[in-house]
Amino acid sequence: MKIVKLSIALLMCAIMASCSSDDAEDLTGETGNIILKFDNGVDGNDFVFNTEYSKSNNESFKLETVKYIISNVRFKDADGNTFMYPTEDNAFIINEANANNAGEIWVELTGVDAANYTEITFGIGIDQARFALGAEGQGDFLEQAEAEGMMWSWATGYKFIRLDGTYSDGTVTNQALNMHMGSVGTTLDNYKETTLAFPNSIVVRNDKTPEVHIVADLMKAFDGVQSVKFSEGYDQVHVDEVETPIIATNVAAMFMVHHVHNH
Repeated sequence: MKIVKLSIALLMCAIMASCSSDDAEDLTGETGNIILKFDNGVDGNDFVFNTEYSKSNNESFKLETVKYIISNVRFKDADGNTFMYPTEDNAFIINEANANNAGEIWVELTGVDAANYTEITFGIGIDQARFALGAEGQGDFLEQAEAEGMMWSWATGYKFIRLDGTYSDGTVTNQALNMHMGSVGTTLDNYKETTLAFPNSIVVRNDKTPEVHIVADLMKAFDGVQSVKFSEGYDQVHVDEVETPIIATNVAAMFMVHHVHNH
């Protein structure tokens, strides 16, 4: 009986040692990739260009352009450590016109430190520190933003989100709608960040590339933290110091992680 008990004890010690060894997995220097899938929708439905969507205040809208900038993407792991994607490559334009057949716009991040990550943080727009680097300090992203119509002038800065289309209400039909929210140089900072928890950890290894499905509810740009009326001036949002901070706050709250895949 003592021999049996001793054998069981030795077996348990071996199992515990093995688990301990697994827990202490050395990931030093190992990297992998992460795919972010941005999926624009409206009130839980897939977004479709030039489809009429009803909002509050007896107003509706149709959109023919949907673009926004995300930047400063970073991840927090289970131990509280943060990995920031390299700054020079850490700005992306999410353009609905580039969506695949599933309605997703993919952003592939390479060279991410191997870890088990529990949340993602990213900014909407360009922060003041990056803007302060001047036009020469923007790298290739400045040219990309200009080509995509996501700039006013350098003095005014980037358009963080661009929604173009028309709106209707009880008195007017198909009136021009242009929401171009951004900071205004250094005088008005509308850069916002959002942090989204993953429903389960994503596992980044050199042979594992997780996919993060992020849904953006475009309705919340108009009917979000604060509802706005197109008929009260929010049909043309550009550099106004009252309107743009409201839209910036709404836009920052329109994202959620729907699900993740570990491959």
